[in-house]
Amino acid sequence: MSLPTRYSRLLVAAGCLLLLPLLAMPFTDEVNWTAGDFLVMGALLFALVSAVEIIWRKTERGEVRYLWIALAVLLFLLIWAELAVGIFGTPFAGS
Repeated sequence: MSLPTRYSRLLVAAGCLLLLPLLAMPFTDEVNWTAGDFLVMGALLFALVSAVEIIWRKTERGEVRYLWIALAVLLFLLIWAELAVGIFGTPFAGS
C-alpha cells in the first residue's frame, strides 16, 4: 500500500527542512546540532505533518480545516521556540 501523494510530499518537505541545518553546520559555528537535535526536530516535523494530514482528512469545512491547521502550526512553533531558546523557561527546554 502506498502513501497518499499529499502526505508523501509533506514528509519529503519535512525531510528537506532537516537538510538546512545539516548543510549550514560546516560553514558556521552558529549552527551546532547533535544527532539528538535532528531526532527531536524530525519527530516534531513528523508529528506536524501527520497532524496536518489527519486534520485535512477529517474536517470538511474549509474555514474549520484551516483554523485547526493554523493551531497545529502554532503549537509546533511554540514547542520549537521553547526547545530552541527556552522562551517559557520550562524544564524540558534544558534550562
